[in-house]
Amino acid sequence: MSKPVDIPAVKRQLKIKTGVVKRLSKELTLYNKEAEAQQRKYDEFKAKVSNEEDEAKLRSEETMLKEAKKMVPDAESRLSKAVLDLREFTVATKDIPELKDDQDLIAAKEALEEAEM
Repeated sequence: MSKPVDIPAVKRQLKIKTGVVKRLSKELTLYNKEAEAQQRKYDEFKAKVSNEEDEAKLRSEETMLKEAKKMVPDAESRLSKAVLDLREFTVATKDIPELKDDQDLIAAKEALEEAEM
């Protein structure tokens, strides 16, 4: 005999885990855009450096670039963990008949597809 499943609790967890994946996907996209913009800004500034004051500003820009680039691997790691967690959860819920055509499960699968792009 199988254990009764608390469907509302499962759906709640599904929504939470899906939200985490969506948020971290957006976060990673933003960090990548920020790193690219910072790289362009650094490259443009580097081409214009002409004196010691500019050299100091260039070092500051370089520090900002490094910080922006540091955020990308961290965001990738957190997203990877969240995707794995959501994937495992969706696999574990696939045998629950009440969730077969559930909108939350469909949204979770869509979030997984989007995150893997």
